[in-house]
Amino acid sequence: MELRHLQHFIAVAEESSFTRAAARVHLTQSTLSVSVRGLERELGGPLFERTTQRVELTDAGRALLPEARAVLAAVESARDAVTATHGGLRGTVRLGILQTPMLINLAAVMARFHHDRPQVQIVPRTVAGGSAELAACVEDGSLDLAFAALPGDYPPGVVAHALASEPLVLACPPGHKLARSQSVTLAELDGERFVDFPAGWGTRVCVDRLFLHSGIRREIAVEVTDIPAAVDLVRAGFGCAFMNASLMSGPHAASLALIAVDPSPRFEISLVLPGRRRLSAVAQAFADLVRAQPPVGAPS
Repeated sequence: MELRHLQHFIAVAEESSFTRAAARVHLTQSTLSVSVRGLERELGGPLFERTTQRVELTDAGRALLPEARAVLAAVESARDAVTATHGGLRGTVRLGILQTPMLINLAAVMARFHHDRPQVQIVPRTVAGGSAELAACVEDGSLDLAFAALPGDYPPGVVAHALASEPLVLACPPGHKLARSQSVTLAELDGERFVDFPAGWGTRVCVDRLFLHSGIRREIAVEVTDIPAAVDLVRAGFGCAFMNASLMSGPHAASLALIAVDPSPRFEISLVLPGRRRLSAVAQAFADLVRAQPPVGAPS
């Protein structure tokens, strides 16, 4: 079994397409198909269900995927160890990032890392499923590490290191019955309409959890995937929204009522690392740098 065959298999599995996978690994589609078929012959069975509309893993393919990732990760670690003896780090860090603003200065961290390790490439990636999917990607090996914001609900295959947290504040549209309040209790929000983010996003998870534990219901009027859209919909009267306190100190807060809630949901960002496999040397170096940084707004 050759490493390149495993690399090609992983590319098809992650892209769910021979066409996209071929572009990713810089091969023609026919060459990639030959490589995958060779691996299937060697392993004694099909790894993909192929139709004209989709490519899906078979049971055998799903079983192979984490093992293939582990093999390539081990090879990467071996290369790291040899490279380190020559006085430098080379490689790639596959980094999961949030689509909403974070409590650390990621741009500064990446710039510092690039300055110190110019031969290491950082490949940031967002996912549609928010923090829950980011953590799952670290667990299955498709990401080396990730920033996520789940309230303790991380899968057993990862380790989450808390970096910073802040309370969420309630943003209300002008003219809302609560707009003149400086603070409200959670019970006063029973039955309110909300603008929120999709299930799996950190803010949504911590708010849903707080309401569930408090026995209070709320209505999700609309879901959006970015802060400006959420703010615009709140301003237009679609409902209230929970927002990061630090974010709402700027122009986003214009004409909105910002209200403290007791008890308040908290947004906590963590660095998520694998718990069942060893990080590559380059990913470990990046993780060490992140954990040494103060949160945004902290005194230096």
